[in-house]
Amino acid sequence: MSIVGSKIKPFANSAYHQGKFVDVTDADIAGKWAVFFFYPADFTFVCPTELEDLADKYAELQGLGVEVFSVSTDTHFSHKAWHDSSPAIGKINYFMLGDQNHDLSNNFGILREGVGLADRGTFVVDPDGTIQLVEITPEGVGRNAEELVRKIKAAKYWREHPGQVCPAKWEEGEATLAPSIDLVGKI
Repeated sequence: MSIVGSKIKPFANSAYHQGKFVDVTDADIAGKWAVFFFYPADFTFVCPTELEDLADKYAELQGLGVEVFSVSTDTHFSHKAWHDSSPAIGKINYFMLGDQNHDLSNNFGILREGVGLADRGTFVVDPDGTIQLVEITPEGVGRNAEELVRKIKAAKYWREHPGQVCPAKWEEGEATLAPSIDLVGKI
């Protein structure tokens, strides 16, 4: 069964966010777009490159009304230590959720069985709490925040314009399609 189209489950996790420890729950994302950006572990190799790339796009995502939550099975204390010691991670202004009890990782189906680490996975949740986009890559393959922003723009457009769909490589402002019998076999 696909996780796309399913509702997120209730959660309560501690996070490191802009110099403070805060609690985050599913109620905090109600009515908002949210990205849950899972990664295997703090103090690793591909992870800081991805998190820094996402940090560089955070202002643009916020401008789109999207909140970002990075998640690993480390604690929020570990996130603070990494934030304080790494120039790449020091750029992060979004929430860094700790998931040492594996609740979020299990809720999103991203926990590696028997390992205790989350896979590299991105989940975009709409304002109704429905998972709209999922991307999962192997541990050695980093993600691209620019492509994530493009996909979120497409998902938002699709939600706001019923009857329209966004074709491959669609960029904001480009033509969309209106599926109908007249298009069958003509694309």
